[in-house]
Amino acid sequence: METTRTTTRRNFMGAMMLGATASTLSAFTNPILAGMPEFSTSEMNDAEAWIKTIKGSHRVVYDGNYPHKGFPVIWNWAFYLSNNETGSEDSDITAMTVFRHDAIPFAFNDELWKKYPLGEMFHVKKADGTPYDRNPFYEPQEGDFPLPMIQGVKDMQARGAMFCVCNLAMGVYSGAIAQQTGQDATAVYEEWKAAVLPGIQIVPSGVWALGRAQEEGCGYIFAGE
Repeated sequence: METTRTTTRRNFMGAMMLGATASTLSAFTNPILAGMPEFSTSEMNDAEAWIKTIKGSHRVVYDGNYPHKGFPVIWNWAFYLSNNETGSEDSDITAMTVFRHDAIPFAFNDELWKKYPLGEMFHVKKADGTPYDRNPFYEPQEGDFPLPMIQGVKDMQARGAMFCVCNLAMGVYSGAIAQQTGQDATAVYEEWKAAVLPGIQIVPSGVWALGRAQEEGCGYIFAGE
């Protein structure tokens, strides 16, 4: 008997052949947007409270809108490194990375990466060109980053770094996949939402988080290569 995961993967790959990929989805003209679950009052309160935990003299927010070979995480680590080298402790630093648009898979656990081939969908590939079937930048393995000393999301969180993911993008992409594979959009969205890794905050949108972070004194940096 065919497993649910195998069926889902097969349907997902079929959807990709029909054009349901991150690079071709038109989020704001797609009817999926109209049926997205609302961001609740309690979720908004949590997001607002989370933003208020930004601390320290040195504050920056990275706009991670595309995988860029892990640079939305690499630059977060680099900010701590350079500030440490110039005499600042981690307690006086906040680097926030906003995973939005095509970088949202960095917020998800390996199980979701395996069930839905996120590496292929979002163009997150290994050095040999094959797509990842796991999140390479949460707990990186040898070869995932260009230098072995670069820390992943989990280690950076322990140092006080902040990471969040765009709820709007989660709703659009999960809804598109649900539509193309004949699944219930709310169920797929809730599955993606449940797959968000510990400590990564869900925010109403990535641009909301970028704006709020700047209101809290963070400098804005685009997290490209």
